[in-house]
Amino acid sequence: MDALAFFLAQHARLHAADVAEERSLAERVFGGLTDEQLRLRPVKGSNSLAWLLWHMARTEDAAINAVVANRRQVLDEGWAERLRVPRRDIGTGMTEEEVVDLSARIDPSAVKAYRSAVGRRTREVVVALPAAAWEEIVGQADVERAVAQGAFEPAAGWVAQLWQGSSRAMRLGATAITHSAMHLGEAITIRGQAGLPVGL
Repeated sequence: MDALAFFLAQHARLHAADVAEERSLAERVFGGLTDEQLRLRPVKGSNSLAWLLWHMARTEDAAINAVVANRRQVLDEGWAERLRVPRRDIGTGMTEEEVVDLSARIDPSAVKAYRSAVGRRTREVVVALPAAAWEEIVGQADVERAVAQGAFEPAAGWVAQLWQGSSRAMRLGATAITHSAMHLGEAITIRGQAGLPVGL
């Protein structure tokens, strides 16, 4: 299995089934829940499942489209209005009050659809990326595109620094696979705390 096939297989498991024809862990974690359950924050200081879907999608959208591919973000195709979220950042560094507000206002169906749209775009970007580009180093100018598009609030400036200096392949894997996998684990914990364990 080459790097592209490996990426696509792992990425598919972390997104809804409408992103790729693969068995999806994300479907098990986020599927079968009501809007109210997706908005739940069972422990003070925790995120809601709806917030996690939004954050994973925003991070992947900004990192892959603005930084790796120098393309327009999926968010800019009318999604901000559909989501009912008037912010462009990726959510890192949000206060408790901001997480509560976003969880209450966001449209759960829209955020699922947005995350799927981001996932499909990522797969388009990766398939079209020339082999030599995988080894190119993400530089300051690449990250400045995301900064200029409002991806980072002041408390998240460290993320802009973190995204520089590694290869495009590393940024793809770290954002679209590792970051999403980490938050899927968080989502499983939140479901357990809410008495909604993930089935086998």
